[in-house]
Amino acid sequence: MSHLTSQQLSGLHAELLRQQQEISHRLQNNEHYGLQDAMRDSTGELSEIDNHPGDAATELYNRSIDISLLERDEHELENIDAALSAMEKGTYGSCAVCGEAISFERLSAVPATRFCKEHNPRQNAHFTRPVEEELLSPPFGRTSLDEREDQNGFDGEDAWQIVESWGSSNSPAMAEDSDISSYNDMEIEADENEGFVEPWENFIATDIAGNHVTVIKGSSYRHYMDSEEGSHLLDPLSKRERE
Repeated sequence: MSHLTSQQLSGLHAELLRQQQEISHRLQNNEHYGLQDAMRDSTGELSEIDNHPGDAATELYNRSIDISLLERDEHELENIDAALSAMEKGTYGSCAVCGEAISFERLSAVPATRFCKEHNPRQNAHFTRPVEEELLSPPFGRTSLDEREDQNGFDGEDAWQIVESWGSSNSPAMAEDSDISSYNDMEIEADENEGFVEPWENFIATDIAGNHVTVIKGSSYRHYMDSEEGSHLLDPLSKRERE
């Protein structure tokens, strides 16, 4: 048995019919927001295929608004039809989730509602973020092994460093660090040693037997010495030159 009186049901039924007629009349008068006509009719063009999207940006924006308005009206009509059908079945005024009675005050404000205040779907924000983001947090997602103490192998971050070394859309002007003098300095862990552990391993060479130590005085050697990490006494050639 409904908790609503016959007078309340009659008033709500009349309001639903009024809203139904109003929405239907609006859709008929504006020809479903003009969506029955092709978009080229509003631009005066014979075809939209050969036009750049920017040339019809205003028309495209207005068309998207019309689609949203049409979808809203169609959704409201569906709710009104469902409410009228529930009245005929005698189930009107009960929450579709919990089955509890919906207050008359709420029905007066939203006659087509099928939910009580606690179970109204609109109270729950929809998760609209791309599912791919689940693999991107933390950076590089499940492919990053930096946080694991038992792993020291090639991972997602290393793969990105290789790709990034060939260039990216970033620039020194947009870098977080203001002291950027080279594109190479912008890479992730740009100062990380590659192929060696200690810096001096990059410019020290020996023969196949490990003898005849040679110092290759390239950029790595000069950077090592300029940073005052090493001593010229380690260079056999410099030692002979001093003698």
